[in-house]
Amino acid sequence: MTSAATPVDWTSVEVAVPRRPGRLPGVSMAGFRQRAPAGVDIAMVAHPSVTLFVDLSDGDSLVCDAHGRRERGSTVAGLVPGDLRLGSRAAGGIECLQIRLSPALAVAAFGASTDLSGTVVSLEDVWGRDAGRTAERLRAAASWDERFTIAADALGRRMSARPSLDPEVAAAWWLMRTRRGRVRIDSLANEVGWSRKRLWSRFRSQIGLTPKHAARLVRFDHAAHLLAAGNAAARVAATGGYVDQAHLHREVKAFSGMTPTAVAAAPWLAIDDIAWPGSFADDGWGPDTGNGLPQALSPRTPRSRSGAGPCRSGARG
Repeated sequence: MTSAATPVDWTSVEVAVPRRPGRLPGVSMAGFRQRAPAGVDIAMVAHPSVTLFVDLSDGDSLVCDAHGRRERGSTVAGLVPGDLRLGSRAAGGIECLQIRLSPALAVAAFGASTDLSGTVVSLEDVWGRDAGRTAERLRAAASWDERFTIAADALGRRMSARPSLDPEVAAAWWLMRTRRGRVRIDSLANEVGWSRKRLWSRFRSQIGLTPKHAARLVRFDHAAHLLAAGNAAARVAATGGYVDQAHLHREVKAFSGMTPTAVAAAPWLAIDDIAWPGSFADDGWGPDTGNGLPQALSPRTPRSRSGAGPCRSGARG
């Protein structure tokens, strides 16, 4: 970011969310508008989603910076992009549409997640000329509701034209999310009917992370929100599936670059409940069918290799 950039005053940020649940399960949207006399600088932290930032400001003022790689205008941030910062180059603040997609859907919307993991790329590099056309339509829209509809249409067209994940990979991701990352990979492979080696290989090639790394990311996200809610680090470690408080400290540091104390006070979580209400509850596959997996996965859900019965997932608290 520019040297003139300043931290965001979240009390001055306008947040818009869709009035009704989106027609694309697994896709969450929020609009942000913040006016500032100088450039702004926002620290973004790893989240279990692929994130699209559509720049609605004048002159492509939005800047994404990850690992020293700087992209201007509309961008896509893959899973675990590292030290990611979002800001503006000049005075005036930021106006953008942020869209979070489950990795299971991002494969269809953007292509292989492997190419996006750990980095940030220009939306134009992914969508070509369609990126500019979509951004122009969004800028010209008369309301946020109209913008949400335009974005959903653009994503829906791309998702319908591309193949999705293997059902087994999608099921493994869904189980990780519902169990908040507290899974054993051997057991996970057994539940989806694959060997550990096959799950590791297919999951890595389609999601962009190994199953273990993905589970750690989901667990970290849950721990970060517990810390932000005012829970003590020792309690978060005990309830979040960490061996001890030192283990929690190492994982928080690895994903955020901060200590648990700093994460608890991080401003990027201050408006999470407003911008993403109930986002953890829907990862794109619909309600549980009663056999432990969601409706979209249940037709091809295998029985466990032991033949003991249908796969079951842990309940979301």
